[in-house]
Amino acid sequence: MSELTYHRKSTALLFVDPYNDFLSEGGKIWPRVKEVAEEVGLIANLKAVDQAVRRAGIRVFIVPHRRWEPGDYECWCHPNPTQRAIMKRHSFARGEWGGDWHPDFAPKPGDIVVKEHWAQSGFANTDLDQQLRQHGITHVIVVGLLANTCIESTGRYAMELGFHVTLVRDATAAFSKEMMHAAHELNGPTYAHAITTTRELLACLPAEGVQIRS
Repeated sequence: MSELTYHRKSTALLFVDPYNDFLSEGGKIWPRVKEVAEEVGLIANLKAVDQAVRRAGIRVFIVPHRRWEPGDYECWCHPNPTQRAIMKRHSFARGEWGGDWHPDFAPKPGDIVVKEHWAQSGFANTDLDQQLRQHGITHVIVVGLLANTCIESTGRYAMELGFHVTLVRDATAAFSKEMMHAAHELNGPTYAHAITTTRELLACLPAEGVQIRS
């Protein structure tokens, strides 16, 4: 992966859905991702990526899912299967622990918290594209949950908009190994410019840079 180059001023980390419900013991969705997450070392790898990009002076964009509120999706004409499930289990409920940030991945000074996405793409009906372009970003590194839904949809949309897209196969998880395989071996190569491991990515990041402040 040595041919990859990430310049600190034009590269961004897109951290998708760093909620307790996804990443913490006791979270509503954690039991469904736990097996794959533990197999790939998800939490440790997310910490390593998050810390490394910050040391390099690369800006972090938090890309959060809609926090559930009473009435969400109930009167929609076409809620998708995930949205119907959210209506039942109240994933990422606003004002509750599950809808709060995982303590290790809460936004820090200088981070950009994007408007919440209602479905799977972090770009659709949000300000992510505008925020990236206003900050001069050309390359995005996409991590978080889930590999075959929000990560894939956000990464694919980024490619369509002209961004260079990197996926990090062990800094994400899914509900099954089959879903991970589809995300990285079947679908990822059709849109991502690079698919790396955490170790490979860290070797390509610039040396320690200036701390980004708001």
